[in-house]
Amino acid sequence: MNQARFAIVVLVVSMLCSWGWSQWQPAKGPLMTRWAKKVSPDKVHPEYPRPQMVRKEWLNLNGLWDYAIRPKKESKPKNFDGRILVPFPVESALSGVMKRVDEKSRLWYRRTFEAPRSWSSRRVLLHFGAVDWETTVWLNGKQVGTHRGGYDPFTFDITDALKRSGKQEIVVSVWDPTNQGYQARGKQVSKPGGIWYTPTTGIWQTVWMEPVNKPAYIKSLRIVPNVDAGEVRVRVICSKAENVGTAVVQVIEKGKTIAKADGASDAEIKLRIRNAKLWSPDSPHLYTLKVSLIHGREVDQVESYFGMRKVSIGKDEEGITRIFLNNKPLFMFGPLDQGFWPDGLYAAPTDDALRYDIEVTRRLGFNMCRKHVKIEPDRWYYWADRLGLLVWQDMPNANRRQREIPRSKESDEQFERELKALIETHYNHPCIVMWVPFNEGWGQYDTERLVQWIKQLDPTRLVNCASGWQDVGVGDVHDIHSYPGPAAPEPEPKRAAVLGEFGGLGLPLKGHTWQDEKNWGYRSFTDRESLTDAYVGLLQRLRSMIGSPGLSAAVYTQTTDVEIEVNGLMTYDRAMIKMDADRITAANRKMYLPPPIIKTIVPTSQTTGYGWRHTITKPAGDWFMPNFDDSSWEKGLGGFGREGTPGAVVRTKWHSSDIWIRRIFDLPENIKLEDPHLLIHHDEDAEVYINGKLAAKTTGYTANYATMPVSEEARVSLLAGKNTLAVHCKQTAGGQYIDVGIVDVIEQPAK
Repeated sequence: MNQARFAIVVLVVSMLCSWGWSQWQPAKGPLMTRWAKKVSPDKVHPEYPRPQMVRKEWLNLNGLWDYAIRPKKESKPKNFDGRILVPFPVESALSGVMKRVDEKSRLWYRRTFEAPRSWSSRRVLLHFGAVDWETTVWLNGKQVGTHRGGYDPFTFDITDALKRSGKQEIVVSVWDPTNQGYQARGKQVSKPGGIWYTPTTGIWQTVWMEPVNKPAYIKSLRIVPNVDAGEVRVRVICSKAENVGTAVVQVIEKGKTIAKADGASDAEIKLRIRNAKLWSPDSPHLYTLKVSLIHGREVDQVESYFGMRKVSIGKDEEGITRIFLNNKPLFMFGPLDQGFWPDGLYAAPTDDALRYDIEVTRRLGFNMCRKHVKIEPDRWYYWADRLGLLVWQDMPNANRRQREIPRSKESDEQFERELKALIETHYNHPCIVMWVPFNEGWGQYDTERLVQWIKQLDPTRLVNCASGWQDVGVGDVHDIHSYPGPAAPEPEPKRAAVLGEFGGLGLPLKGHTWQDEKNWGYRSFTDRESLTDAYVGLLQRLRSMIGSPGLSAAVYTQTTDVEIEVNGLMTYDRAMIKMDADRITAANRKMYLPPPIIKTIVPTSQTTGYGWRHTITKPAGDWFMPNFDDSSWEKGLGGFGREGTPGAVVRTKWHSSDIWIRRIFDLPENIKLEDPHLLIHHDEDAEVYINGKLAAKTTGYTANYATMPVSEEARVSLLAGKNTLAVHCKQTAGGQYIDVGIVDVIEQPAK
């Protein structure tokens, strides 16, 4: 090509690119992330979208499509409304549209492409990562398939609809009733507010194509690591049910084949892994897997990976039921992760953004997250596998409550179809260690049957029958929620005790919020220092519950702010970590050390009632001093409160707004306290004094007894002989209760 022709080509390409850019700009959304600047029509999620089954040849169909919003009953539009950037939801800023589509409307897409000539003698598959919710697809005017489900990938063989050459036209229609339908939709609602968010309609994951050979191809893999046997079992599932050849499986490490075996397609193939390196958060080792299908010749080949990892329930050395990873107890601790983005809603702006959330979670010292009522693109789980993040995977809920939309056979069948798809399409990810079919009773039904069914589908992972509220005594864990908490259920002979949600400490940071005012958190703070102090205080109380009653896991709310919720570790735009990162990282990592020994110094009245002086009449200002005369106060046994208050053991009824209580206790000679804490159950606001010194001041409530550090001034005031404990508790709403003791927290050496 001579220089003149080359210059013309460059000019034409430049003009085409400029035209493309002129057809798309991000809409003006409330808040954008830094990754939004890296999004362009010619570079939008260009990464291979299926890391666990990779083929070399493929065609990415992300980019600019035509779109139209029309009444639901209308057929394909002749004219379209404009351009939309796929795969961003139509409601998002990054789509360039940012319009709502209600249940009375249908969203249409259209684009053209040219198939590579080298594909002409092969089958061609069209893949959709996820489309919310009911999808119909046409190619060159011929309907090639329909799909219902907002989170699972689906594929159509479009070979017979392809023209021999030239431009091919794809048309997609999507209908999404959001919360006006019975389908699984997580926290999407048509009128967002509080803990309910902007909906996602239409294509929100990568659209792509790939060629496969005849007469058959590898449809999926089933990879089952067996740590105890030192082997991995692989089933190669083909596009045809009958035996179509031999599957050859190789395990590769650092470029060398360390195991190889073959067998019939769709049969289980076992490979011995000698001296297997186990996958864990501290060492997320992955083996490469190469799979070939031989039918006289090699007709297909895919590359995958796996981790040697086992999750189970067992008894620790003290006989407490715990969660085990690779046959050892492991405390699982991490944030509730909702996977929303201010500029892309369900769709992260880039793959780097997906990775960033996981990197920050690991860097802050967490080893787990609970993926909350959302299913992510496959690449999110790939990064969790690579970076060593354990995942509790929720099934997105259908109805918030059963009374909203009556259950029906159709709704149950659809929910179970999507639940099955979740398990089957994510089965091979070592990061996923627990399935959570229900959250807080939202749409919950037939729990015992569904737990048994999930166990049949996947016997290798734990099942949490319901996170919070509606526990029915089945599954592998007993999960409660407590805000701000923490709290812990008692471990059971066959079920571990976990805290599925707690915390929710909120702080809005100006310039990084979805809206300027009226933001929301379970408990609000005004600066980073007080927020950090409160978080560290929660974790100090949480850690004492690991030893007794025997807590096995906890989930803090949450990874990021989401829309008007401001209780994230990070702002919604991921621009700032809202707490002191060093302090909370140190507190988080302490959770994996051996639990401390809790030695009782001044017992509470939880098991035996102890005498206090008490009054509901506001006393003199020096009521907390050791020499205060409380002889006119009534005598009563702790705890004080209202029957029915969660976790309370009421021995003296208290129904007024305030109560003041005092107690004298003796400490023996030569006592040496390592780290004295209060053991307190308060509902709600409380201030505690030791020998006239303010030991602690707290607001809100606990749902059970929890430890709380005492101030240095109060700690040094503890002396042999008589000491005074004085408490004021103020009831504000709901239940009420107060009981206080003192314990010594003794650290154990790391094992």
